Order: sequence, then C-alpha cells, then structure tokens
Amino acid sequence: MGQLLGPNFLQFLLLALAGALVVGNTMALVRPPAKRTGANDLAQAPRGRSLVMIGVGLIVVVWIVASLVS
Repeated sequence: MGQLLGPNFLQFLLLALAGALVVGNTMALVRPPAKRTGANDLAQAPRGRSLVMIGVGLIVVVWIVASLVS
C-alpha cells in the first residue's frame, strides 16, 4: 500500500502545527480577546512567552520548508 498519506506526510503535519503556533500566538499579541469570560482569564497574552513561541514556530517553518524544497 505504500506510505500512509504520501511520503511527506510528517513534514506537512509539522509545517501545519508550526504555522498554527506562529499564527495563533501572533494573533494573541496583535488582537487580544475583547472580553474576559472567566475569573482567571488574562487581559492579554504574556508577551515574552508568545514571542518565544513565535520564534520557535518560525524556525520550524523555515526548516521544514527548506527540507521540502531540497
């Protein structure tokens, strides 16, 4: 039957997860929630943690794109 869902399935899966990490954390910084729904909700995302997650996601995205192209 060959490989499940194609030969580059894991690379595409990792690309999607890293892309979601970058986009989700960027949106949390750029546009915080309009209102707090719970008592423990933050008014905005922690800036340091979000920037680290964006950086890690960008590194993984660049790495995966480079491995898919080569």
